[in-house]
Amino acid sequence: MNDQTVPVKRNPVGRVLVWVLFFQLGLAGVLFWGDISDGLRLPGFGPRAPDLTQPVQPGDQTRRFRPDRAPPGGQPMPSTPLPDRLTLTVVEGGQRVLLEGGILPGDAERIEKQLAELDPKPQGVILNSPGGSVQDALLLGRYLRDAELTTALRSGDICYSACPYLLAAGLNRTIPDDASVGVHQHYFGESTLLPAFVAVEDIQRGQGEVMTYLDSMGIDPLLMQHALVTPPDEIYVLLPEELERYGFVEKPDAS
Repeated sequence: MNDQTVPVKRNPVGRVLVWVLFFQLGLAGVLFWGDISDGLRLPGFGPRAPDLTQPVQPGDQTRRFRPDRAPPGGQPMPSTPLPDRLTLTVVEGGQRVLLEGGILPGDAERIEKQLAELDPKPQGVILNSPGGSVQDALLLGRYLRDAELTTALRSGDICYSACPYLLAAGLNRTIPDDASVGVHQHYFGESTLLPAFVAVEDIQRGQGEVMTYLDSMGIDPLLMQHALVTPPDEIYVLLPEELERYGFVEKPDAS
């Protein structure tokens, strides 16, 4: 009788599947951490951007941006905290409405219903928002354009993140010199717990939709060059000459 132990052959396909499983779990963890950290950066990787209240100048326009942590007071954030979600207020005797606060999923449909119920119909929209849901901003922006409304900011108002897509929807746009408009990277999709190729495809589709939207509103899609290189925890503040260059406001008549 042979007492030799017969070596057990490991299935190479099984080992590959195990490694694939661990890889996917690790990838999911990385993506999940990136999602919940909302743009959190590890210390020591490059200088931090200045505070949002610091004045901007050409070549120095990126500022730290966390609307949920921004202290009241100082410019260019409002002195009074904005509502968590988009809030509609009728102003100027019904001539215009004020939309203030963050843009959350579902806000587009809710605000559209409120606008449709107004009598008389407003002629314009004033914006004061730190941004939020890109998809809702695009949906509501198309509604504002179809309704042929104007868009505007007041002195000291902000329009960041997804808010500029609402601003772009106006038939004409008014932006005071002391108002502030800024862009940065966005998240697309409901969850980042996806295979990497699906997440990248989702992001690329979303960016393509934004660029097509901007072009349809008469805004130069090259605006996205600033958004794409600015992390979600920072904001790129547009200078007055850039607002003219990208089409948000008309250039002064040279004559």
